[in-house]
Amino acid sequence: MKNKENRLITEKSPYLLQHAHNPVDWHPWGKEAFTKAQEENKPIFLSIGYSTCHWCHVMEKECFSDEEVAQLLNDACVSIKVDREERPDIDHVCMAVSLIMNGSGGWPLNLFLTPNGKPFFAASYIPKETSGRIPGLMDMVPRVKWLWLMQKEDVLKSAESIMNALEKEMTNQKGTCPDKNLAKKAFQELSRNFDPLWGGFSKAPKFPMPPVLLFLLEYGKIFKEEKAIKMVEKTLDCMAMGGIRDHLGGGFARYSTDREWKIPHFEKMLYDQALLLKAYTAAWEMTGRDIYKKIAFEIAAYVLRDLRSPEGVFFAAEDADSEGVEGRFYVWTEEEIRRLVPSEDRQLFLQAYGIHGEGNVLALPASLEELAATYNVELQKLDQSLQKSRALLFEARNRRVRPHCDRKILTDWNALMIEALAFAGRIFEERQFIEAARNAVDFLLEKAVYQEKEVYHSVADGKGHIPGLLNDYSFFIRALLELEEATGEEDYGEKGMGLLRSMNDIFYDPKRGGYFMNSGLDELLFFRPWSGEDGVMVSGNSVAMMNLLRFNKRTGNKEYYEMARGIGEAFAQRVQQVPAMYTHLLTATLALSDE
Repeated sequence: MKNKENRLITEKSPYLLQHAHNPVDWHPWGKEAFTKAQEENKPIFLSIGYSTCHWCHVMEKECFSDEEVAQLLNDACVSIKVDREERPDIDHVCMAVSLIMNGSGGWPLNLFLTPNGKPFFAASYIPKETSGRIPGLMDMVPRVKWLWLMQKEDVLKSAESIMNALEKEMTNQKGTCPDKNLAKKAFQELSRNFDPLWGGFSKAPKFPMPPVLLFLLEYGKIFKEEKAIKMVEKTLDCMAMGGIRDHLGGGFARYSTDREWKIPHFEKMLYDQALLLKAYTAAWEMTGRDIYKKIAFEIAAYVLRDLRSPEGVFFAAEDADSEGVEGRFYVWTEEEIRRLVPSEDRQLFLQAYGIHGEGNVLALPASLEELAATYNVELQKLDQSLQKSRALLFEARNRRVRPHCDRKILTDWNALMIEALAFAGRIFEERQFIEAARNAVDFLLEKAVYQEKEVYHSVADGKGHIPGLLNDYSFFIRALLELEEATGEEDYGEKGMGLLRSMNDIFYDPKRGGYFMNSGLDELLFFRPWSGEDGVMVSGNSVAMMNLLRFNKRTGNKEYYEMARGIGEAFAQRVQQVPAMYTHLLTATLALSDE
């Protein structure tokens, strides 16, 4: 039996709606919640997640659906739920707090704030009950209540200390614009962290990190550095063989839980598909290897089939879970495969994919060429046999219950996919990709852009929803420029130039150079975020830098060049300290050097 609806029931976000029947008295982010906290003298419990997050589901079921937990939270706190994909600016600042306090962070991300919104505690997943050293909400919430009532001054001092640390963390001094020497330093750092056996740049969990791969391709081309290109090839090859790739339906999972890319965390994000489509396309352009074109077309096919809305734009993600179990949609038993694959292909498939018992994730231990040699079979025959078997399994899988699809239309993520489709369409001379990019752009220009100058972060119920952030402007401008290059239609670039003027008015920081992440109009957020480092996505500032250089070349207006250089100067000290975290900005500085 469902609980009574709470305040989240009128929200648009699938993640917030997943919590709309919790007994927790949730509020959306807004003045009402903060006013209530101040009037009732209660701390704020802020919980941030997203709809396709496995551990967010676990915490919702274990804690937020629980009457005992809800009673404690409702008594002690004002509780706020935030979808990190709707408000990445809130998430960015709160993640910075978690990193300062704990040295790590993840989702769900949970914080306790003072009534005026300053953080004094942060943690990721929190269980209901305390287990060993991991405190549970049943103990934590009464403790926070007691601290707030009995030791408020200490809590306020702690919050002030965290704010000072955050100010220090997010405030940079300008320096000399990064140059090719820093790009070389980043390459050396990446070389040291590279996994020579399985590719990638960490042990486990292992993320694809396409911004790094794209930097290495550009670095290899400019400096004639074969090692950089080989690092990319090794990574792309191992990912293509691994379980992180969906061998039946195309596309890639968010990350691998192991070093060898075998066992994925099964959620599939639109931004990963976009950036990996671009990476595999760029790798094919450089090497001409057929496998990269094949994977690029697989990614595009998956997105156009499963993530495209009827209007031609793209949904945000597919969940890791189905029927309450992580990965159920994707794993196979040996018995299922024996039943579905005909006898003439069965043994070859079982051997090639290493199928035994239950819970098999499809992954190849080696390339098709190596497998053909191992099993003494012609390469073409092996490829055809495996393709035939995969088609049968794909058909059978489509009869299963699909994972939840987060149907949010996010401007920044759509822009990444539009750019990737336009780029792949141009490189592969594939008209279908270019037309898909054009259709998505046309939709966003109509629904997500107001009077050709104001961009919204998302589209809900056919209209703009949530004011746009830097990434929305920056990524969409680049998508327009890429589509212009693919089609030869200059109108797209002209629209991009108009949006650049708006972006400069809203986000540009004339004191430091570079751009803030948000407009600064949300007075409830305790810090105005400003960042240039890449994560799994490229940063808005680095993309802005590239856009400015393209407009400088297009118009001859040196002001664009100086603004691009100013972004490099604004982040110079950070890039000097950790260059491998700023690979896309360094890619832009390589272009800057050529101007």
